[in-house]
Amino acid sequence: MTTENAADVPTRPILSYIKDLPNLCSLAGLGCTLMAIYFVITGVYAAAMIGMIWAVGFDWADGLIARKMKGRTGADRRFGGQLDLLIDIVSYGVTPALLIMSYGGFNPAFLPVAFIMLVFGAVRLSYFSTFGLSDDAKYTGLAIDNNSIFLVFLFLFADFFGQPVFSIILAISGLCLAVLNVSQIKTPKLSGKPVNVVLLAAYTLVVTAIYSWKLT
Repeated sequence: MTTENAADVPTRPILSYIKDLPNLCSLAGLGCTLMAIYFVITGVYAAAMIGMIWAVGFDWADGLIARKMKGRTGADRRFGGQLDLLIDIVSYGVTPALLIMSYGGFNPAFLPVAFIMLVFGAVRLSYFSTFGLSDDAKYTGLAIDNNSIFLVFLFLFADFFGQPVFSIILAISGLCLAVLNVSQIKTPKLSGKPVNVVLLAAYTLVVTAIYSWKLT
């Protein structure tokens, strides 16, 4: 990859950007995603849900922290934006797709669903990275972090269905979310308001308590 803008010439070591508080928050979310992936693969889905929702919490918090901090350079903001983008495809693309594959017993029939979710997720993130918010400061398409928020909520009802039935429900839900991600609907930027971050924090704590109880 070549650098076309002189302003993009690096002046600091790579690892120096980790010290930026919003980036530390983003990496904490990545750690939660890794935990979620581990428990998805091992079939401990309650623990996986905790990891998934905490990943969203850290993702929302890093943006709020970044906007409150003073003295961050343009390079800090660009690096943080790219770091967020790369983490998002793992947290909200790979992890939900893997969840559907795992809960379906890694049946090859679920591979197309997982592939569509990954493709649409990558396209959604690339679109936002290129064009940003619409003229009315809204997302075009459902923001991809909503995928995890919804799936974590949906999984609360898994015990009401047999595994084969709920695996189909998950797959259909994943496909619907993927289509919404790349649709032309306009949705507000929920993560940009402190009150929404507080509401997500409350939701995260409640969900964590419920799934922790399921683990006992």
